[in-house]
Amino acid sequence: MEFKIAFIGFGVVGQGLAEIFVEQEAFLKEKYNFNFKVVAISDTVKGSVYDENGLDLKNLLELVKSTGKIDSYQEGIKGWDSLKTITDTNANLILEVAWTDLKTGEPAMTHVKTALKNKKHVVMTNKGPIALAVRELLEIAKENNVEMRYEGTVLSGTPALNLGLYNLAGSGITEARGIVNGTTNYILTEMEKGLSYEDALKQAQELGYAEADPTADVEGYDALGKIVILANTVMGASLHKDEPPCEGITKITAEDIVKAKDEGFRWKLIAGAEIKDDGSVEAYVKPEKIPLDHPLANIMGPTNALTYTTKYLGDVTIVGPGAGRAPTGFALLTDILDINRLLSKS
Repeated sequence: MEFKIAFIGFGVVGQGLAEIFVEQEAFLKEKYNFNFKVVAISDTVKGSVYDENGLDLKNLLELVKSTGKIDSYQEGIKGWDSLKTITDTNANLILEVAWTDLKTGEPAMTHVKTALKNKKHVVMTNKGPIALAVRELLEIAKENNVEMRYEGTVLSGTPALNLGLYNLAGSGITEARGIVNGTTNYILTEMEKGLSYEDALKQAQELGYAEADPTADVEGYDALGKIVILANTVMGASLHKDEPPCEGITKITAEDIVKAKDEGFRWKLIAGAEIKDDGSVEAYVKPEKIPLDHPLANIMGPTNALTYTTKYLGDVTIVGPGAGRAPTGFALLTDILDINRLLSKS
């Protein structure tokens, strides 16, 4: 099978995957029998282009780097919006990596539903649609006999969902808790070094770990979306993203940091989900004092980590980057290769 791929969005994440495609195309074909061509890109800022015979990704990456646009690409059809790109191109795999409002899930929600209803596979990194309507979207995919993957919505390229769904299948997962937001972990790490909350946040913004408006990170909303996705996907919950209690790190002071350290603890923003005795799932996001001998206590800087508690294997902790150009691009790639492997067997 040949995958004909359309990018919906061509920002940092999309370009990260495009760079991997350029560098690894021959390897991916030889090692994984993955045959593909990118036929379309649609981005609200950078422009759009479609060529049914395939685009020159290296050229497009150079154009974006030099001009910030792809409009000057010499070949193909220009000017199509995202929905026309999804419905009218010959793409059979849609990569949804556009900017999205986490509260409504749009425009990604419409992009994904449109692609699935047009019988096109979807791989995405947008948290909004998955946190809001993962079961509905999976049902639409099933009805149309296509695949949908979203590993990158929780810990970027670090395989949190795949670990829970596949590698720990049958292990009896009872709880998941971890550090799923690198921005807040970086801020807490710098506060332990002596910076105030305000100075640590400013430094995080200067380094690109925090947005100009850091509310989603520091108030815990980003972590909340991620733990809801994990609970609904791995634990079979049906949580709405606004249902679990959520508290961020804005009330933690430098004095709190020092006191916890003296007592043998370290503050971390923890997102957790637990299967209760009656089978229900409870989730939360809140700052916790973690014992210094616990694996999560020693996760510093923008790194993420997640611990699964299981019946038969005990605690299993995975550690890795939770954001970034290459890691998130890699998350898309692992999902694509999973679909390729599945379809190759059918």
